[in-house]
Amino acid sequence: METLLLALDLVGTFIFALSGAVAGVRHRLDLFGIIVLAFAAATAGGIARDQLVGDVPPNSISDWRYIAVALLAGLITFRWYPVILRLRNPVLVLDAAGLALFAVSGSIKALTFDLSPTAAIVLGVLTGVGGGILRDLLVKDVPNVLRSEFYAIAALAGSVVVVAGNWLGLPTVLYATLGGFICFALRILAIRRSWGLPMARHVDPRLTHPASSPPPDHSS
Repeated sequence: METLLLALDLVGTFIFALSGAVAGVRHRLDLFGIIVLAFAAATAGGIARDQLVGDVPPNSISDWRYIAVALLAGLITFRWYPVILRLRNPVLVLDAAGLALFAVSGSIKALTFDLSPTAAIVLGVLTGVGGGILRDLLVKDVPNVLRSEFYAIAALAGSVVVVAGNWLGLPTVLYATLGGFICFALRILAIRRSWGLPMARHVDPRLTHPASSPPPDHSS
C-alpha cells in the first residue's frame, strides 16, 4: 500500500507540475515563476491532505523526491514547451490526469488512516482539486472547479469507486486503476462534449432597467 501511494503521488506530482508549468509559460512567466507555479500545482492538494490526516510534515515538503519531480517537470516544460504543446489542449489533458491520480491517492491515504468512507471521499476530492485551484488563482484565472464543466464531480466519482472497492474487499490496484480511469474519462468527456452542471440565470440589470434618458434641452 505504501509503495502504491508513493507511486501515485509522484506520478500525480509530475503531471500536475507539468500542467502548472504549461500555464506559467502561457502567462509568460520567467523560469522562476514557471517553477513556482509547477511546485504549487503539484503539491497543494497533497499538503492539504496530509495536514488533515495528521501526516506532518507533509510528504510534499519533507521528501526530496516530490520537490525534485516538480522541479524536473518545470525545467522540462521550460526547455521543451513546443513539444508539450503538440498535445491537444495540453493543460486540460494533464490536469485531468493529475486530478485522477490525486483523487485516488487521497482516498486511499484516508482509508489507510482509518477515516470513515465519507471522509475518504471528501479527502479524495480535496486532494484532486487543491493543486488546480492554487495554480489557477496564481495566474488570476477562475479555478476549473468553480466552472460549469465537470471537475470536482469527476474527482468525486473516482473517490467513490475507490471507497466502494475497498469496502467490497477488491484488490487495491484494481479499484485504484478503475477509480482513476473513471475520473479521467469523465473529465475528458466533459471537456469534449461540453458537459456541465446547471448555472444560475444571470440577467444584466442594465438591460431590464435601462437608465432614464436625460430631459431634453430647450435652452436654445
